[in-house]
Amino acid sequence: MINFPNAKINLGLNIVSKRPDGYHNIETIFYPVPLCDALEAIAADKFTFSQTGIAVDSEPEKNLVVKALRLLQQEYDFPQVEVHLLKAIPFGAGLGGGSADAAYMLKLINDLFELNIKPEKLEKLAGQLGADCPFFIRNKPVFASGTGNIFEPVDLSLTGYHICLIKPDIKVSTPEAYSMITPGTPVHSIKDIVKLPVEEWKDKLINDFEAVVFRKHPEIKQIKEQLYDAGAVYACMSGSGSSVFGLFKEAPGDLQQIVPHCFVWSGELS
Repeated sequence: MINFPNAKINLGLNIVSKRPDGYHNIETIFYPVPLCDALEAIAADKFTFSQTGIAVDSEPEKNLVVKALRLLQQEYDFPQVEVHLLKAIPFGAGLGGGSADAAYMLKLINDLFELNIKPEKLEKLAGQLGADCPFFIRNKPVFASGTGNIFEPVDLSLTGYHICLIKPDIKVSTPEAYSMITPGTPVHSIKDIVKLPVEEWKDKLINDFEAVVFRKHPEIKQIKEQLYDAGAVYACMSGSGSSVFGLFKEAPGDLQQIVPHCFVWSGELS
């Protein structure tokens, strides 16, 4: 059985407060994007894990896909599996690729062996793997608060818009980015801003990480400017970066030419 874990983008991201446990409370909107990995599992006599596509430099047992499998094995009885992951979503990009892989592994095993685990339980299990993971169980636009783990449905559709994702070969340390942020309550709620036409989001729908990340990595700021120059009606860094996305009313031209050393992907949202 095979499924296709997809990426997400953050529409706005406010760092609201620092928690006693050292983490931060945030507000953001998660929106699914059709840039996908491929994840396959089949019943087998013994467990194996293989991975192709974008190289991930980690031991199999540290991969979130395998951690998701191990989590299910603690509570449910099912055969061993051969697992293969084809990685197409760049990691360290603020696109939630690893979180998507983990959540989709839970769903894949649930479907493959007819475990009949309800979505609510799958979300709880996914929450043990990472703050972003539960989003990918239902995989619909949500307003996220807390550490990014408390979801509210949001009435938002970007159907028909074209998106271009650009990721430079730059690693952004999320803990370091958080350490440079001064939390604060936003003047306007993200939930209210996204009710406005997308063309009005530019100076209102803000990612708090941009200020600190752009200072350290001006190349990322330049990518955002290039997306606007190419005709984007809205552009923003996703999460703590380093990827930047642009929303277009019409399919953009070949942006690979202006950022030749970056990962570039374009598609239509639904």
